[in-house]
Amino acid sequence: MFWPTRTGVLLVAVFAALSFGPSAGGLAAQNALKFDTPELTHSVADPLLAPLARWDAVWYLRVADSGYGESEARAAFFPLYPLAVRGLATPFGASPAALLIAAYAAALAAFLAALTLLHRLVALELGRPLARLVLLLLAVFPAALYFGAPYAESLFLLLSVGAFYAARTGRWAWAGAAAGAAAATRNSGALLIVPLLLIWWSSSRPDLRDAAWLLLAPLGLAAYALFLGLAEGDALRFVHAHEAWHRELSWPLAGAWEGFQAALDAPGDPYRVAALNLILFGSLAFAVVACVGVFRRLPLPYGAWVAVSLALPLSEPVEPQPLMSLPRFLAVLFPIFMWLALWSEERDATDRVAAVSALGLGLFTSWFASWHWLA
Repeated sequence: MFWPTRTGVLLVAVFAALSFGPSAGGLAAQNALKFDTPELTHSVADPLLAPLARWDAVWYLRVADSGYGESEARAAFFPLYPLAVRGLATPFGASPAALLIAAYAAALAAFLAALTLLHRLVALELGRPLARLVLLLLAVFPAALYFGAPYAESLFLLLSVGAFYAARTGRWAWAGAAAGAAAATRNSGALLIVPLLLIWWSSSRPDLRDAAWLLLAPLGLAAYALFLGLAEGDALRFVHAHEAWHRELSWPLAGAWEGFQAALDAPGDPYRVAALNLILFGSLAFAVVACVGVFRRLPLPYGAWVAVSLALPLSEPVEPQPLMSLPRFLAVLFPIFMWLALWSEERDATDRVAAVSALGLGLFTSWFASWHWLA
């Protein structure tokens, strides 16, 4: 599951970059010139490693290389992943080449560990036969391309699965620590306290001393805010950074309505923006169906995790793509793939679902690697 899918993503990315990337000119060349930092992304094993070091990967590498500095935009990228990259690269001099290799190593190692823990969690909840299918559907999900790129998605997936598994097996200190680390990886990690409290409450003998460990969940976010306050003079810079990325906090779930409108207006938009808005709205429709399915088929904490995780990005729409990055948000919501495996197996459709999803993964990877904005 791990090696075949990651190798496939890498091969497709290299082919797409060489065939349709910056050397082909056009929009790809313009985006590379505007958003890339070649001394970081092309520092070693070019063109093997560069094709997946696109877009946000460049920002993570910049943070790992030179910190946050005065760039407000960088504050949107939470510190645990770039810290891990820096830590792995430091024994080798923290050169650009070492940072790039470390960024891939950290992401791939975290994804492999996440799959291992997820297999155990699914076996615990749904039985061992279904566990392998859940891993397959997660690994070939179109946005699973980010699990093999220098992105924080793999680390966040590992920590969120780890928090659930620790709580389900009564390891409350580990559950709280994993949730706190997740909150230092992405702001939504602090929301893990909701499903973890539900798991604690539903345990046979809830103990307040166990619940106290779950108060670690927001500490990763608090630690990042403290760092920004001391080092940059603005503890809420990660919130203000949303303006640099054209995100604005709106009424709850405003992004869902605006995404629907964007999809309807798509024919009047430029082709690429129209296609993206339609893809993003399709992701929203899948997310809604999946969220309902998780609530119906899995224990309450799993549905709660999907719901609160989706509520956050849907309350911060982006112009001109209100649902920007939604596929990435879905990729780390592992209960969705637990439900999808149940749904597919009952209809004897797992192979077909996996095949269609793998096709989408190939298309997403080609688009991403050729410097065309995806999500």
